Amino acid sequence: MTNSSGRRQMKLGAFFHPTGHHIASWLHPEAQIDAGTNVEHYIELAQTAERGKFDLMFLADALATRDGNLGALSRWPQYMAYFEPITLLSAIAAMTKHIGLVSTATTSYNEPYNIARKYASLDHISHGRAGWNVVTSANLTEAYNFGREEHFEHGERYDRAIEFTEVVFGLWDSWDDDAFIRDRATARYFDPQKLHYLRHKGEHFSVRGPLNVARPPQGRPVIFQAGSSETGVELGARIAEAIFTPGLTLESSQKFYADIKGRMSKYGRTPDDMKIMPGLNVIVGRTEAETEEKHRYLQSLIHPDVGIELLQTALGGFKLSGYPLDGPLPEAAFHSEVKSGQTSARNVRNWAREEGLTIRQLYERFAGARGNRTLKGTPSQIADDMQAWFENRAVDGFLIQPSHLPAGLNEFVDLVIPELQSRGLFRTEYEGPMLRDNLGLRRPVSRYAAELCVPKT
Repeated sequence: MTNSSGRRQMKLGAFFHPTGHHIASWLHPEAQIDAGTNVEHYIELAQTAERGKFDLMFLADALATRDGNLGALSRWPQYMAYFEPITLLSAIAAMTKHIGLVSTATTSYNEPYNIARKYASLDHISHGRAGWNVVTSANLTEAYNFGREEHFEHGERYDRAIEFTEVVFGLWDSWDDDAFIRDRATARYFDPQKLHYLRHKGEHFSVRGPLNVARPPQGRPVIFQAGSSETGVELGARIAEAIFTPGLTLESSQKFYADIKGRMSKYGRTPDDMKIMPGLNVIVGRTEAETEEKHRYLQSLIHPDVGIELLQTALGGFKLSGYPLDGPLPEAAFHSEVKSGQTSARNVRNWAREEGLTIRQLYERFAGARGNRTLKGTPSQIADDMQAWFENRAVDGFLIQPSHLPAGLNEFVDLVIPELQSRGLFRTEYEGPMLRDNLGLRRPVSRYAAELCVPKT
C-alpha cells in the first residue's frame, strides 16, 4: 500500500497475549494481572491500537491448558485462563470501528464448516474486519481433548490444512454477493440461482454445504499464516495474504521475503497479494538508559523454573533438570526429536551453538520475545531500525508484541507511531473501512462469478 504521495508504507499489527508478550509480564506492576478473564482490558487495548492506526490486532489460541511441571506452570499463566478468541473479537468489534480483528484457529481440531461460519459471522459483525490465522496444532495436549493420543504427522497435518482451507474458501462462496433480495413486494428473500452447493469430497473432509451465512463483506476474511518450515512456507505461498514469522536478522529475513514471494506465481498470485509481518518485541524509552533498565527489570522477573520449562517445550520435551543453569546446552539437546514448533527449536539450538549461550541465557533470550526479535531504544532508534528493514525489502511491516500490557502498547502508540508518521512510513488515517482496504489487498471474486467470466469454447 502506498500513500497519496505514492510512497510505500508499512503495515502494523499488535499481538496481544493477555498480560503481555514477555513470559514474566504478569509480574510487572503495570500489567493487568487478571487480563485472561477481563474483557474490558482487551477492549481498551483494541481502542488504543486503533488510536495508533494499527492495521489489526491479533490473538493466538490453544485448545488446551499446558501440560508439564505444574510447579513451573503455576508461575506461567499463558493459556491457563484464556478467552475463546472469536467470542472475544465479536465483543471488541462492537467497541471499535477500524482495526482488523485476527485470531488463530487450528485446522487440526476443528471442522471446516464451523470455522467458515464463525469467521464469516465475525466479518459481518465487524463490517469487514475479520482475519483467520491458519495453523496446525503444535501443543500435544490439544490432541487429548479431541479423542486422540498423538498429533497428526507433520506432512499429514499440512495436507489436511490445505484441504481444510479449500473447503472453507468454497463455503464462503456459497452465496453470490447479491443473492439476498429481501423483497417484500415479490415475497422473495433470496435468488435461488445465486445459492451454490459445494459438494466437496476429499481425503479428509466431505462437506456438502452451503453455508448458512451470507458471503463475507470482504469476500473472504484475510488469511494469515505463520509456518516457516519448508511445508509451511509452501502453504503460505499458496494461501496466505499475510505472514507472521520470526525475523531474527536482516539478511535471513530478506531471503525469506524473496523466497516466499517468489513462489507465489505458480499459484496464480502476485507478490502484492501477501504482506510479510514478522514479530517484533519493542521496548521503548525516552533514553537508552531507560530502555535498558526496563528490559533488565523484566528479565529479572523470570523464574528459573519457568525458563527451564519454556526451553524444554521449545526443544520438544527434552529434560534439562539436573544441568547447571550457567552451563552449556547439553549435546543431546541438539539431537532430540521435535515433532512440532521446529522453528523455535532451531533458533534455540543456533543461539547455543553459534553464540555459546548458557541455559540461563537461552531462556532469557527466548522468554523475552517468544523466539522473535527484541528491539530496545528511543523512538528514533526504533524507527531507524524498522525503516531499514522495511526499505531493504525484508518486511512489509511488523507484528508489534508489547512486553507488558497495557503500558507497553501505550508507550509504542504515544512515542513510536508519531515518529513513523513524521517520516511518512505509516498512515495518519485509515484507508478504508475494511481490513483488506488498509492492508492493500484485493477483494477475492467468488469462484462462481469467476466461472461466468470464462469464455466458453
